[in-house]
Formats: sequence, C-alpha cells, structure tokens
Amino acid sequence: MAHNTETNLTANQTILVLGGSGKTGRRIVERLQERHIPVRIGSRTAEPPFNWEDASTWGDALEGVTSVYISFFPDIAVPGAPETIAAFTAQALDLGIRRLVLLSGRGEEEAQRAEQMLQNSGADWTIVRCSWFMQNFSESLFLEPILAGEVALPVGDIPEPFVDAEDIADVAVAALTEDGHVGQLYELTGPRMLTFEQAIAEIGQASGRDLRFKSVSVEAFAQEMTEQGNPADIVDFLGYLFGEVLDGRNAHLSDGVERALDRKPRDFAEFTRWTASTGIWGGSRV
Repeated sequence: MAHNTETNLTANQTILVLGGSGKTGRRIVERLQERHIPVRIGSRTAEPPFNWEDASTWGDALEGVTSVYISFFPDIAVPGAPETIAAFTAQALDLGIRRLVLLSGRGEEEAQRAEQMLQNSGADWTIVRCSWFMQNFSESLFLEPILAGEVALPVGDIPEPFVDAEDIADVAVAALTEDGHVGQLYELTGPRMLTFEQAIAEIGQASGRDLRFKSVSVEAFAQEMTEQGNPADIVDFLGYLFGEVLDGRNAHLSDGVERALDRKPRDFAEFTRWTASTGIWGGSRV
C-alpha cells in the first residue's frame, strides 16, 4: 500500500497539468495550488499554450517542470492517441522529466496501448485507469438531457461503477507529490455499480425531479449528437464507448482508490446529494 506521508518531492517541483481546465485537471490544479506547489496549466489558451495537435508547443510547456499529469484530448481511446502520448513522453524524458501520471480508461484498447507505451518508456510512471466519471452527469455530456427531463442513451442494463472526479484528483495528486506510487497502475471505480437508468433515477430523487431514461439505438444517439453540433470525432468516440466498451467488460469493482489513498471511494449517492444541493440539476433538494 502506498504511503500518504508527504516527502520533499514538492520542495523544488513545478507540475504541468495537461487538460488543466478539464474535469480532473481543474481539480488537480486546485489541490496543488492549495498546497502552494507551483503549477503550469497545459491548454491551448494557457501561457505558454499547449496543443496536442501541435508538437511544436510541447517544449515550451515542458520547460522547467519536474512532473506531468497527462490527460489526452479529446480522449485517450481515440485512434492515434497512443502514438502521440509516446512522442510526448519521449520529449519529456529528453528534458529530464521522469515522473509522469497518465489518465486512462477502463476496457479501451487504444487506452491500454498508450499505457503500455508509457510503461515501456523508462519514465517513473503511474497510471490512473478510470471508469465513467460521475461528473459526466453534472458537467458535460448528460447535463443538458437531465435539465430537459429525459436522458436517451444507447445502453441497456449493463452496470457501471461510476467514479468521482474528486477521487481521481486525489489519487493523481498523491502520485505526483508522494513516494510509493511509481510503477503503480490504479484502476479507479466507485464502491458500487449502477446501470445508467438507476443513476438517472438517483439523480432525480436527489434533485426532486421526475427524470426519464430511454434506451435508444447507437445510430439514433449518434444522429441526435450530430444534430446538437457535436464534432464527428466525439460522436464516433461516444458510439465506440456505448457500442463496444459498455458490453459488461467493466462491470466489476476495483480497489485503486483504496490502494492509493487508504480510504474508500466516494459513493454515487454522496455525489448526487452534494451536486443537487448546488442547484445545477434544477429542482429542489429533497
């Protein structure tokens, strides 16, 4: 089990957080700033800017940092992601940056290829392999349908052990700042499994709203996503997730949060109670 005692790793450290304004990156940045650890945000709008699609931006973003949190955009499971991450890792190592923490996904072939490339690179790596984020219901993909009162998804009764982005951030920060996490692959899930229909029902109960769930075909879902203006690569990726990855392969719990942090992961019910109290889902807390 990893130790939670902080060492002098943070004394002369500057951490680059790629995707620093995203679901996990933003939370990691906040935690590091609270501990007065120098942070550089890696994004297209940061200074210096970082763009996964433009390798000429990588060097300036890496200059002077000692460790990196790697979150790939739009997702580590898209075609070409492993090769891009491998090239980035090689550049980081050339600059003497050894500690790399990779955000990965469960049951995704491209994600596992990226993991293997990092593991074979010679870096001091930690892999944070995650199930579906709870925050997909509150910060992005599913928020608009929830506000509209009906969530239509191409998924049936396959359960998913949704994980809280707060837990992901805690594990990533530990891996970036403490001893005992190098060479660890942490597979993160929540403490119980829920189908998407059950998750929507719990959100409805927490927010005091009558929410409906409807199972639709992948084709109908893709058409709806396209009509809403989502880019083709995102639509294709979501089709892959719902059409292939959500086939039961991830319908089991893992102990990554407990191994990394020596505590239980946050439950979906706690997430829904807190999120409902913010008013983001409309309705009233019950």
